[in-house]
Amino acid sequence: MNIREIQEEICRLKKERDFCILAHSYQARDIAEIADFTGDSYALSVKAKSTPQQNILMCGVRFMAETVKILSPEKNVYLSNPVAGCPMAEQMDKELIRQVKLAYPDHTVVAYINTTAELKTICDVCVTSSSAVKIVSQLSNDQILFIPDCNLGAYVQKQLPEKKIKLLQGGCPIHASVTQKDVLTAKKAHPHALMLVHPECKPVVCDAADYIGSTSGIVQYAMESPEKEFIIGTEISIAETLQNACPEKRFYPLSKKLICENMKSTTLMDVYHCLKDGEGAEINLDNRTISKARMCIDRMIALGG
Repeated sequence: MNIREIQEEICRLKKERDFCILAHSYQARDIAEIADFTGDSYALSVKAKSTPQQNILMCGVRFMAETVKILSPEKNVYLSNPVAGCPMAEQMDKELIRQVKLAYPDHTVVAYINTTAELKTICDVCVTSSSAVKIVSQLSNDQILFIPDCNLGAYVQKQLPEKKIKLLQGGCPIHASVTQKDVLTAKKAHPHALMLVHPECKPVVCDAADYIGSTSGIVQYAMESPEKEFIIGTEISIAETLQNACPEKRFYPLSKKLICENMKSTTLMDVYHCLKDGEGAEINLDNRTISKARMCIDRMIALGG
C-alpha cells in the first residue's frame, strides 16, 4: 500500500473500531492528515472529553496520553508508539520533588503540564505555556516552586516580578539547545523576518524575540500577522505547518537542532498497526493517581479560564 491507501485504511478502521485519533502539532503531516484533532497537549485532552468515541489514540508522547486518561478516565486511551516519551516530563520524579517540598514548605508547587501523572499528584496547580503567567498571577502565595522547566519559569518570573519563583535545573533539551549564536545566524540570514519563540527557550533567546508564546500562540500570531517573513523558534515541524497553511509567507526554523526525536518516533504505520493489530500501549492509571493528579489540572482549568 502507498501512503494514501494506508491513510484511507486508517480512516476506515478508526470508524469501525470507534477510535478518535489525536495528533500533537509536532507530528508529521501524514499523521496530522488522518487525525480527528490536532493541537497542543492540553487542547487535545479537552477535545478527548467531548468526543463520542470510547477509544482514544494519542499520536504524541506518554504524558499527553496520561493527561487524556486523567480527564477522561472512562475512556480507553492508547499511545501509538509505546516508547515515545518526553525527556522533560521524565527528568523529575515524585520522590525528588517531595524532598524539594520539604526544603521549601511555604511554596506553592506549580507543575508544567509536561510532567508525569505521578508527579502531578503532589503538585498544587498545573499550567500550560500559554496559561502559566495568568495562573501564577492569580495565586495568593507569592512563594512559588515552578517545575520542571526553568526557562518557562524564568519567563514567568520576568512577567511577574512581584512573585518569588524557585527554579530547578530542568526543561526541554530541544528548546534549550538553541543558543545566542543560532539567533544571530538566523537574524543575519533573514534580517526582515520577525522571530517567534517558545518560552521553553533560554532567556537569552527569548530576549531577542519579537513574540514569545506557546506553539498555538506562535501559529496564531504568524497566521494573523501582516508581515511576510518569520523565524520560528520551536519544533521544526511548526515552520512546515505554517508554510503549508500560508504559502504566500516565508517561515524559517530558528535552528536545525529543533527536532524532537520522541515526537518523530511515531509513524503512520504505528497508527495503522495500533488500529489493525492492537499494537501500541494502553494507558492505565489507578483511581488514586487519577484523582490526585486531576486536582491540579482542575485548578488550572478554574484559574486559566
